[in-house]
Amino acid sequence: VQLQASGGGSVQAGGSLTVSCAASRSTFSDYNMGWFRQAPGKEREFVGGRRWGGRATYYTDSVKGRFTIVTNNAKDTVDLQMNSLKPEDTAVYYCAVGSKSKILSSLYTPGAYDYWGPGTLVTVSS
Repeated sequence: VQLQASGGGSVQAGGSLTVSCAASRSTFSDYNMGWFRQAPGKEREFVGGRRWGGRATYYTDSVKGRFTIVTNNAKDTVDLQMNSLKPEDTAVYYCAVGSKSKILSSLYTPGAYDYWGPGTLVTVSS
């Protein structure tokens, strides 16, 4: 499984940005998918996820109502649409996929994911 995240960049607070995770369509159908981020000096943290086959999406509290996971079948990507960005959203964003056998409660942790993309940097200035 190969993943590639793209779309990172710089934006002012309050702005919007979309990062995309590219993989084969079968990958997103057969695996749970997660977005994580890691800010300098901090641990990698869960941002949002999508159950295999697109059954459900879920988010960490700090991004609820601002971030949305969208499946783009035309491009074979799963996108993280980020609105109302804040400086504290600055981080390297990673997409990952993991076995669909994992229970929902585990999907908020990096250990539930087996394959990771290389990450893309998002910088939000105040």
